[in-house]
Amino acid sequence: MILILGAITVYMGSRIKDIEWSFDFAKLVPPEDPDMIYFEEFKQLFGEDGNIMALGIKDSALYTPEALKNYKYLTDEIASLKGVTNVLSLINLPVLEKDTKNKRFNMYPLFDEVPEDKETLDSLLQKALDLKFYSGQIINENNGATVMLVTIDKEVLNSKKREGLAFDIEFAGNAFFEQTGIKIRYAGLPYVRSVVSGRVAKELEIFLILSALITGLVMLILFRSWDAVLFPMIIIAVLVIWSMGTLAILGYKITILTGLLPPIIVVIGIPNSVYLLNKYHQEFNTHGNKMWALSRMIRKIGFVALITNTTTAIGFLVLGFTDITLLKEFGVVASINILATFIVSIVLIPAVFSYLPEPNTRQLKHLHFKPLEFAIEKFDIVVHRYHYWVFGVTALIVAVSFFGISKLYSVSFIVDDIPKDSQVKKDLEFFEENFSGIMPLELVVDTKKRRGVLNLRNMRQIEELENYLSEHQYISKPVSVVSFMKASRQAFYNNNPDLYGLPSNSEKNFILRYMRNNADSSGILNSFVDSTAQTMRVSFKVADVGSKKLDSLVTKFVQPKIDSLFQDSDVEVAVTGTTLLFVKGNKFLVENLQMSLVLAFMIISVIMGALFRNFKMIIISLIPNFVPLIITAGLMGFLGVPLKPSTALIFSIAFGISVDDSIHFLAKYRMELFANRFNVPIALSKTLRETGASMIYTSIILFFGFVIFAASDFLATVALGALTSVTLLIAMFTNLIFLPSLLIRFDSGKRNVNAHPWIEQIDDFYDEDEDETSDPQKMTLENSGSSSAG
Repeated sequence: MILILGAITVYMGSRIKDIEWSFDFAKLVPPEDPDMIYFEEFKQLFGEDGNIMALGIKDSALYTPEALKNYKYLTDEIASLKGVTNVLSLINLPVLEKDTKNKRFNMYPLFDEVPEDKETLDSLLQKALDLKFYSGQIINENNGATVMLVTIDKEVLNSKKREGLAFDIEFAGNAFFEQTGIKIRYAGLPYVRSVVSGRVAKELEIFLILSALITGLVMLILFRSWDAVLFPMIIIAVLVIWSMGTLAILGYKITILTGLLPPIIVVIGIPNSVYLLNKYHQEFNTHGNKMWALSRMIRKIGFVALITNTTTAIGFLVLGFTDITLLKEFGVVASINILATFIVSIVLIPAVFSYLPEPNTRQLKHLHFKPLEFAIEKFDIVVHRYHYWVFGVTALIVAVSFFGISKLYSVSFIVDDIPKDSQVKKDLEFFEENFSGIMPLELVVDTKKRRGVLNLRNMRQIEELENYLSEHQYISKPVSVVSFMKASRQAFYNNNPDLYGLPSNSEKNFILRYMRNNADSSGILNSFVDSTAQTMRVSFKVADVGSKKLDSLVTKFVQPKIDSLFQDSDVEVAVTGTTLLFVKGNKFLVENLQMSLVLAFMIISVIMGALFRNFKMIIISLIPNFVPLIITAGLMGFLGVPLKPSTALIFSIAFGISVDDSIHFLAKYRMELFANRFNVPIALSKTLRETGASMIYTSIILFFGFVIFAASDFLATVALGALTSVTLLIAMFTNLIFLPSLLIRFDSGKRNVNAHPWIEQIDDFYDEDEDETSDPQKMTLENSGSSSAG
């Protein structure tokens, strides 16, 4: 069996090299969602909108011949990189010039070469300021800030190559800084995705290693045996490899959710090992027979471990029934490997320890750890004498938590969970301050008529809409056919900045004739108008203000203006774009996680009913598992931690573990009821003494295993680590104090001896005196040649 598991692990490990990171955040929105369908149609018609990386500068030192020469070199170097389709910067601004002879516009770069004398340079810089088309797009005419826009190829955009390209661009920018001392700011969706996903991936690797080391250290302190540390760690390593291999086999990529699988595997794998090893040591301490102790360990803990892993797997499997691809993939892979956790644990622990020497006195010393015995004794006293106080304190804490829940809110940002003092955040703020933002937002205008885009009345309405929207502090100046038409009019009048505006009817005919004769104009316009000139695109950039403000911006500022301008017209205007879809996707993700959690509650309730066949026991078993979740949600409300995908996952993880502890406790409690003539107080005391140690060990290990994530630079990882640790700690107390208090008050202890629910499948329900192998000294192993039981 060990060899079979080893072969599977080797195969899974060989598949890990095939895994790729996914950068397609649009997968957060279901493909059949109307907004998603519309956005896909938009991309088919006009191309990508979130494929621009921006490099910003605000330094007067740039406007010198030497610095601009270096800037030109930087522009050319970035343009030569594989995966870059276009670069637009101050140094290569295309200028339209009227060619009267050929009745067309010619296009030439503003800086053919950087002049040496300051007078010529100042003249060219003034000309750049006079080109109103670029004002607010490339140049901030108020403070001299400028931006370089780098367009990334679509194939590179949604692949791992994007990380390398972003690094190459940043490397070129650093070389420019070394030459000139001029600092460059970086932003744009390609850059943010590359940097953030790369750093998150590195952090997950670091914290997974640190979590395993700390978990191992705590287990060593508790069990005082290297064997009890090494082999559970091996199990965890095997399961992490299996989870990554499963991703590869199913053809899934590592996403923001599946990237969380390794720490989740640590969570699920450790409790199994703790319960199995603790039971093994308890049994061996009782009779001193190693093989009999391992046999009893499997028979007593095996079935319960299967149930606990199944309930946890169900908690994740329900995510597979959602409409969101990210959740489906995460749920399927997590549930498969949680069930695999049971198989690996129940095979490796007994098999490996059957070859190892018997536990010595030092290794069994943890069974009589005085502080632990003292704590369990106090818990026992509280449960028996002060359970009404337990109810009162719990009710008070829950009531306060509900007040905290009323303060809980859900919000998501595109550049999410990054500390305010990070460079990425500071760079983003630079673009928001100088160019109103860098995140793409699109309007699609359908005139319903062929060549309706060129209708002057439609253009004036669109111009009014553009002017109104660009006045908002979070919205940049637009780029559209209207902008091109206004720039063409300025060029027609020899680039007089005072004549940047829409043409009159008579001017329009002349200007359109010039534009039609311009070989380059079609290439520019194809990205902003369809082939029939019926539909056009208006591109804005917005600040990363969060889902709430963005939703308000669209519904209360943008949409009302659209409705008022076009209410008496056939023209339709729709809002779309990567920014809108990303924010909507996060909202979908949180909502689906909430619904899945409710569904998991329902399914696990059914399982608890099948296990115990007692409605009262179902209620008693679930209430202590709701309390930690309520308290955590209340803490999030009081601390201002928003509900988002990373924090919503906490509830699924914590609920699964908390239920596991309850099932272990109640299984032992039912056995003790039968063994002690249905005396509830005695049964509870004995249950606390046997299962309490394992529950405390598990909670301590998981607390330290997760709390280390609070040292992360990413707020999502901090929240995941800190809140999961707190929730698990609370769950330990609710299962050790609140659950037994409910039982001593509301459970009469009476059971139908003729009814045999599933929970009785564990070996404890058989009378050991009637078991033919109940005497450990009579147990023989035919394949050992001698009594290896000792």
